[in-house]
This record gives sequence, C-alpha cells and structure tokens, in this order.
Amino acid sequence: MKRFHNSICRSSNPINLLVLSAGLFLVPLSLRAQTVSPTVSQTRHSVLDGSADSLEQVSTSLQTLSNQVSPSVVQIFNAAYTSDGDRQNGNADTSSRRSTSGSGVILGSDGWIVTNAHVVQGSRRIRVRLNSGLDSSGEQNAKSRGPLLDAKVIVADRETDLALLKIEADRLPVLELADSSDLKQGQLVLAFGSPLGLDNSVSLGIVSSVARQLDPDSPTIYVQTDAAINPGNSGGPLVDTKGRVVGINTFILTQSGGNEGIGLAIPSNVVRSVYNDVRSEGHVHHHQIGVSARTVTPALASALGLSREVGVLIEDVNLGGPASSAGLMPGDIILSVNERPVHDIREFALGLYSFGVGQKAKLEVQRDSTILSYQVPVAERQDLQGRLADVVAREQINVPQLGILVLTLDDKLRDMLPPLRHRLGVVVTGRLSEGSYSGEQPLPGDVIYSVNGAPVDGVDSLRSVLETLQNVDAIALQVERLGTLHYLLLYAD
Repeated sequence: MKRFHNSICRSSNPINLLVLSAGLFLVPLSLRAQTVSPTVSQTRHSVLDGSADSLEQVSTSLQTLSNQVSPSVVQIFNAAYTSDGDRQNGNADTSSRRSTSGSGVILGSDGWIVTNAHVVQGSRRIRVRLNSGLDSSGEQNAKSRGPLLDAKVIVADRETDLALLKIEADRLPVLELADSSDLKQGQLVLAFGSPLGLDNSVSLGIVSSVARQLDPDSPTIYVQTDAAINPGNSGGPLVDTKGRVVGINTFILTQSGGNEGIGLAIPSNVVRSVYNDVRSEGHVHHHQIGVSARTVTPALASALGLSREVGVLIEDVNLGGPASSAGLMPGDIILSVNERPVHDIREFALGLYSFGVGQKAKLEVQRDSTILSYQVPVAERQDLQGRLADVVAREQINVPQLGILVLTLDDKLRDMLPPLRHRLGVVVTGRLSEGSYSGEQPLPGDVIYSVNGAPVDGVDSLRSVLETLQNVDAIALQVERLGTLHYLLLYAD
C-alpha cells in the first residue's frame, strides 16, 4: 500500500496483525455534574437505576442494525493478472497472477452488486461470497458460510471508482441508498466489509466531514469518517443508523498502512447516479453543463475585485453548450444549485449529480451586483464510450452470447474512433447483461475483427460465427483496442 493515499482492497500477501481494544463510555450527565466524587456504592446504585439500561439499549440497537445490514454485504475475490515490469534493467514487462479481496453491497435483488472499480481491476475471474451466515433469528452461525458465486463485471468506471457486478441469484436482501446531501458532521455511521480478509465485520464511528475534497482542482468529493476502515473494506457500505447506504468505502489516508481514523467513502448520491445509468443505459453518464469553473477563495476575490469570497467562479463557457445556451457568462459566480447553497467546486459537482441527462438544474448566479436565476439543462460529457452508446439501438444489436452491445463498423463510427487497421469489423458499444462466456471481456470502443480465426465484417456475421461455436470450450476474439491488436480469450461457463 502506498502511504497517505491508499486503495483498500486486500492482497493475499502475508500480513502482520496488531490487535487493539477500544471502549465506548456513555457517562450520565447527572454523574458528571456532581461536585463531590461519588462513592463506589453510590455509583453502583446510579448505574442500576438506569444508566445500564441506556447502555444496553444502545448496544441492542447496534446489534439489530448490524443484523439488518450484514446480509446485504458481500465479499469479493479477484483473481487478476498484473504487469511486473523490470524497468531498471530494461526488461520487458511480464504478467503475474495475484489475488485480492474487497467488499460489495447488494443494490438489486436480482443480483446487482456495487463495489469499487479498483477492487475488480485487471480481473480474470471475479467471485462473490454471499453473507448467509445468519440463522433465522438473526444470530451469527459460525458454521454457516454463504455460497461462493461467479460474478461478471458489467461496468467498471475509473472516474468514479465504482463498478457494477452481476451474479446469478434472485430475491437477495438489498440496502437502500440514502440522500448523502443530508449528511451532517458528527452523525453516527457504521462501516461494513471484510477488513484484512475478515469477512462480515462492522465498525462504528462518525462522519468527520460531509464533503472532503483531496485535490482542490478536482470536483471529486468523499464522505470522511473515523469508523475503522482497513484493506479489504473497499466497496463495502458506510451506513447511517437507519441502515441506509450513505457511501461506499473507497480508501484511507495513512502513514502506517492501516486505519488511522481517516477513511473516505464515495457519496451515495454518486452511487445512485452510476447505478441508475448502468441499469437503464448500460454505461455511465458523466454530467456537465459546459463550463470551466473554480472555487472562489479570498485571494482570488481580492485579485479580481470580487464582491464575495465564497462560491464558484465560471472561468469559461463552452460555445454552444448548455450553459451558453441558457445565458450564463464567464465571470458569473454560482451561488446555489436547486436552492442549495454552493460554497465551492465540490458542492457544485455534487449538486449536479442529482440530475439526470436532459433534466434542468436551477442555478442562481451573481453577475456584478445582480442576482440572476437560470434553468440549465444537464448534458453528458462526451467521451468515446458515451458517443458510442448514444447511437445504439439496443433491440437491434444485443449479442447475448457475449452480453455486449455492438454495431457494424461504418463511416460514422469510424470518425469517432482512432485510426483503425481494417475497414470491416464490429464495434463494441456497451454491456447490458451477462453472457455465456467468462474471461477477458471486450470493452466499449473495441473493434472485433475475427472469432476463432473466422473474420467478421458486421453484426450478422458475428452472430453467425458465434452460432457455429456453441459447443466449443473457449473462443478467441481478435480486437483492436486503442490502436493495438489483441486476442481476448473467453471460456464457456
């Protein structure tokens, strides 16, 4: 693990364990207010008169909450290949196999699981262990372990560090996503997962910060907590006292490599946006309104002669973009999104995450000394995956054997892609479902040229070739990815 900025999936390498003990003490106000130290007998009577009942109620509530949440938390195992380059001696990179584990949370009763993208990075095989080690009364049964199931990565979005997995199961217990914009500093939260590979663990803490921004130039924000989080907690839920997910545990800041009370989680509103996009569209929409912006600081306000020292300054407006069409201008200061005050770029970005593509966000801005209000449509920031997905007619090009969306390569698609080796092929535009094969999955933007050596020049020929290979154990797809030819090996399930 790197110091100070660690991902927290767990490697299978040996570890040293340091066992710590901690206590939670609730002292009645009546005892603390006494000016004379009570005797042991007096203290015993005070505890018996009700303090013990209060502690027992807290303990019982936490036990009940834990039993409600735990069945929806899973352990994830990733058998991956990584590159081990000996750059010092100029040797070529080689691949080595490694195993890591992390956590996940069930969001869909039909087998949809959210985790971190870095948990499934480089995956060759993903397996999920369900947490069914609870008996009918909710008590832990040490002899019972949940089933270990194969999972498929539907989407792994590096920008948000979120991934959606799918397993073959139904009627699974799910957790509700809370509105992370309602979080308060000091609020009690619990972190669930498999720290250091110890499955079905829970720790208690508070929200240290509702919107922690590690890079001042990035809109990415996290929920900060002091609940104990360690390697292996990645992808597990951070929940409130109602058992709702307020964040997905992602990484820790540490000098020692272990928990030091600074854990960070992806806010649940970001998780909801990604989950809904993938379930409905097959890919992740990255929202934007076509502006370049930065946080207003006292120094910036002084240098530019601004009338306020908080808010978000619009540095530029993309010509023809949503903000430009709505009437926003460079120099405007954004004060609120949908009447929620905006103090910096992180709150601005989080405010936009609550809108779907095509919905309008109400922005209040200050221009000189005038306060103005605009309705700005939220658009998708176009990248290769987004551009491809937008031209997909899903009912026409779903390839169920591979669980992918494809289009026949034509001039329109060719203009969206980097220069290609061949003029005929099939473009992968997205993933919607699990297929019949596991292994090295094609990614959006890949161009498939052949299957087991048989050339494909369009969707119909791809389907035809796959039909003739129904009884084979493995298939090899020749694809071009970012200008390089690769063979992707997939195995029949």
